[in-house]
Amino acid sequence: MSSSTAADPASGSESEWDGGWGTLVGPDGKGLDPLERAQRLTAPILRGAVDNLPGELRLMAGYHLGWWDAEGVPAASAPGKGLRPALVLAAARALGAGPDAALHAAAAIELVHNFTLVHDDVMDGDVLRRGRPTVWRVWGVDDAVLVGDALHGLAIWTLADAPRAAQTGMGRLAEAVIELCLGQHFDCAETSLGLTVEDCMQTLRYKTGALLGCACALGAVCAEAAPEAIAAMDGFGRELGVAFQLADDLLGIWGDPALTGKPRGSDLLRHKMTLPMLAALESDTPAGREFAELYSADRPLDAASAAHAADLVERAGGKGWAQSESARHVRAAKAYLSELGGRSDPRELIELADGAVDRQR
Repeated sequence: MSSSTAADPASGSESEWDGGWGTLVGPDGKGLDPLERAQRLTAPILRGAVDNLPGELRLMAGYHLGWWDAEGVPAASAPGKGLRPALVLAAARALGAGPDAALHAAAAIELVHNFTLVHDDVMDGDVLRRGRPTVWRVWGVDDAVLVGDALHGLAIWTLADAPRAAQTGMGRLAEAVIELCLGQHFDCAETSLGLTVEDCMQTLRYKTGALLGCACALGAVCAEAAPEAIAAMDGFGRELGVAFQLADDLLGIWGDPALTGKPRGSDLLRHKMTLPMLAALESDTPAGREFAELYSADRPLDAASAAHAADLVERAGGKGWAQSESARHVRAAKAYLSELGGRSDPRELIELADGAVDRQR
């Protein structure tokens, strides 16, 4: 395949922008977007990694990833979004690396992300993930913890095969997991009305921003980029992580169950405190005060009460605040891309950033 030097994005000119990536097409014959391409390219590595697990762990891991049902029968479950591996590949591509340099790092990031999801479902008591019973609901808490640990182990094993990022990448990934665990610690405590918006923002920086920052930095490491470019990629991912989680908070209240795989108002139903709710509580509006009274009551919310609570949060300005704050963090993320240098081509990173907040699932 031919390759050429990427054009300066600011010039608006087009280039072949191949660099060994080639063209992958979907069933409709059109080129795949960055998310779809990342899923296609990392699938063989993920399958190979999971196939190395002992039978019982393999069954649970593949079930969580949507590859088969609880009996091991192949199933067509909706896959995850694949944002994190797509960011690894897009960061590597932006800095001139071919896909082979970053595939193992991308797969490792996806395995870490899924280990956290399995554990999150246990700690949050979530019974559905992507429209199916969660691992702990099928096999119990003990086995869910173990399969999450196994996915974490697979991530390290997979990253060890990254041609350019094994040693440096492992240290970065370990640091991100530690930050993520701290964020989850804070998240598990965020159920009282004594929280502030800044408390919750700090949680997002650890819980979501750290891993997205790591994903982008790993892509830069795979491209053998300069330290300044690696740091810029980390900053881009961290800001995007906050924006992404704000969008997730919006879906946790107003998301369509047919698309999210969770009940409408799922965060309200389980009495979780998220940023749109905190913004409503801090609004000093009649709707905000009514929401505070409703949410402080020592009783679970039913579907009707959750719908009323969602309306109160929106009328108090919580929804609009979260939307504008998410957009602000996307702009802050994109500002880091100007530090990558004139020969970089971050167009896929920009596409992923926009799609991370403008989504329905």
